[in-house]
Amino acid sequence: MKTSIATVSISGSLPEKLDAIALAGFDGIEIFEQDFIAHDGAPKDVGNMIRDKGLDITLFQPFRDFEGLPDPQRAKAFDRAERKFDLMQELGTDLVLICSTTHPAALGGIDRAAADFHELGERAAKRGLRVGYEALAWGTHVNDHRDAWEIVRRTDHQNVGLILDSFHTLARKIDPETIRRIPGDKIFFVQLADAPAIEMDLLYWSRHFRNMPGEGDLAVADFTQAVMATGYNGPISLEIFNDQFRGGNARTIAKDGYRSLVALMDDVSRAEPTLKVATPAMPARRTVEGVSFIEFASRDEEAAELETMLHSLGFAQSGTHISKEVSLWTQGDIRIVVNRETSGYASSAYTMHGTTVCDIGLTVDNAAETVARATALGANIFCQPVEPGELNIPAIRGLSGSVLHFIDETSGLRDVWSVEFEKSKTNDAGAGLRGIDHLAQTMGYDEMLSWSLFYTTLFNMDKSAMVDVVDPDGLVRSQALETTNGALRITLNGAETHRTMAGNFLADSFGASVQHIALTTDNIFATSDAMIKRGFQPLEMSDNYYADLIARFDLCPDVLARLKAGNILYDEDAEGGFYQFYSRPFAGGIFFEIIQRRDGYKGYGAPNAPFRIAAQKRLMRPKGMPKL
Repeated sequence: MKTSIATVSISGSLPEKLDAIALAGFDGIEIFEQDFIAHDGAPKDVGNMIRDKGLDITLFQPFRDFEGLPDPQRAKAFDRAERKFDLMQELGTDLVLICSTTHPAALGGIDRAAADFHELGERAAKRGLRVGYEALAWGTHVNDHRDAWEIVRRTDHQNVGLILDSFHTLARKIDPETIRRIPGDKIFFVQLADAPAIEMDLLYWSRHFRNMPGEGDLAVADFTQAVMATGYNGPISLEIFNDQFRGGNARTIAKDGYRSLVALMDDVSRAEPTLKVATPAMPARRTVEGVSFIEFASRDEEAAELETMLHSLGFAQSGTHISKEVSLWTQGDIRIVVNRETSGYASSAYTMHGTTVCDIGLTVDNAAETVARATALGANIFCQPVEPGELNIPAIRGLSGSVLHFIDETSGLRDVWSVEFEKSKTNDAGAGLRGIDHLAQTMGYDEMLSWSLFYTTLFNMDKSAMVDVVDPDGLVRSQALETTNGALRITLNGAETHRTMAGNFLADSFGASVQHIALTTDNIFATSDAMIKRGFQPLEMSDNYYADLIARFDLCPDVLARLKAGNILYDEDAEGGFYQFYSRPFAGGIFFEIIQRRDGYKGYGAPNAPFRIAAQKRLMRPKGMPKL
C-alpha cells in the first residue's frame, strides 16, 4: 500500500508540510496547486525538494472547469491544460486531477465531455502524462462517480482514468458498492476523507469539516473495501479540508493521518480477507479487560491531602513498594497508586503538572501485541530503568506525555502487586466502591479528534456523538468512548478557553491529562453515608437544583430528601436512572465522581454538568485573583 496525503490537509509553508508528512511515514504527496504557487521555488527545485525527503508526487491538483465548454472557452481550457502539463513535467509527476466542472457556461452531455477528455488524453499521452477525472459532489452536470465513470468509459483512452473521493460519494449518500463494477485499472487514484454527519451545503461541508478516516461518521471503510475489490493497487491518499487542521500542529495532524490510513486498511483487510491489501503487519485491535491501576505523582503536603481524600472515599493503604516511595491504595477492584519519588518519570510529571495522574494501567488481552499495534500506528514507546525485583511492564506515551501501561494474565504481569509491593494489614471495610466507571481526560478542543482516533484505532472502542457542556464562562465539547465490552470508558473534554472549568484546569496544571475519575457503587446512598462518616466533604449543590428536579422527574419525597442530604444529582433516560455526587476539587482542579447506574442507563449525567461546574466554580478563587 502506497500512502499519500494532499498538502492542503495540514498547516504551514510547503517545506514545513513536507517535513511533517515525511516524518509521519507517508510515501507521497498530492501537491495542491495553491501550496506550490505560494512557494517561491522553481518547479524543478520543488520536485527535487520533495524527492529529497523520500516522497513521491502522486498527484497534481486541482484542474478545474475543463469539460463541456463552448469556444472560445474550450480552446482556452486546452491551453490552460497544456501549461499545467509543462508544470507537471518540471515537477516530476505524471497524474493530474480534473474535477467536474462548475463553470456557468459549461454544457452538459456525457458524449461531449468524453470527446473533450479523449482529445486531452491524446495530448497527455504525447508527454507521458495521465489525466484523472473526479465527480465533485456539487458539480453542475456531473456529481456522481457513476456518471464520471461513464464519461471515462466512453473516452476510451488509456491515459484517462477515474479518480474516486470518499467524501463526494458518501456525502451524496451514493451506495459505495456501485464502485465494485468499475475495472480497477481504470481507477487512477483514490482520495479518502471522513466528516461528521451534518446537514448543510455540500460545498461548505466539504471545504470546512472534512477529517481523517475514523474521526467522522461516513462509511469510509465500506467505500475503501469496495475500491479494493476492483483490484485497484494505486496510492491511497488523504484529502482533508478542515478549519481546525489549518491552524493545528502540522506534525500531529500528519501523524494522525498516517495512523488513520494504516488502521483503515487493516480494517478493510480483516473485513474481507480475500482482497489484496498490502498493509503493515500488526495485531488486530486489542480488547481491554479493565483499568488495572491509576497512578498519581505527588509530594509532601499535596500527597498528604490526596491520601486524606482517598481515605475519606473509603480506600485503605494496602501495600508499600519494595524499593520506592510508592504506596498502593485499594477498594473493591480499584487500585490507586501514590508516587512520591523525587527522581524518574513520576517526579518529572509532578514537576511539570503538580499533583497529577501520570500513569494509567490497563488490563488487556495481550500486552505485547497491544504495544506492537500501538507502535505500528505511530505511538511512542515509554521505558525507564527497571530496578531489581521489578517487572518490565510494556508501556506507551499517552495524552500530555502521560503513560499507558499494559498488563495481561499470560505473561505474569498481573503479579506486579505481589512481586513489587509489600502487603499492609488492613481491616478497613471501605465505603462500597467497587470499580472505575470512567476516566475524564481534559485537553484543548483541537486535540479531541486526535485522541479519539488514538483510542479507537488501538482498542475495540465505539464513540458517542460529541456534545456541548455548558460552563458559566463558555462551552466545553465532550465525547465519550467505550470499549465494546464496557470495561473501559473515557470521556474526552475539549476546552476552547481558559475561562471554563476544564480550560482553567489545563492552564493551571500545564496540560495535565486526567481531570476526574468516576468510581462506581451499587448503593449510592449507603456509600454517601459511609464516606461522610469518614470525613468526606461532597460538592454542595444548590437548593434550586433539587426544586427543579421535582419538576423534571417523578421522584418520591423520601428519595428527593436523601438526594438533597447527600448532595446527590440525578438523571434518567429511557433505559434507567443515574445517580452521581462529587468530591470538592483539590490539587488544582482534580476531583472524584461517585456514580450508580440503574437499569441500563448509558450516559454520563450530561444534563447535570452545568450545575456541577457552577458549584465547583463557587469554590474556586474569584476571577482575577492570583494564587496564594
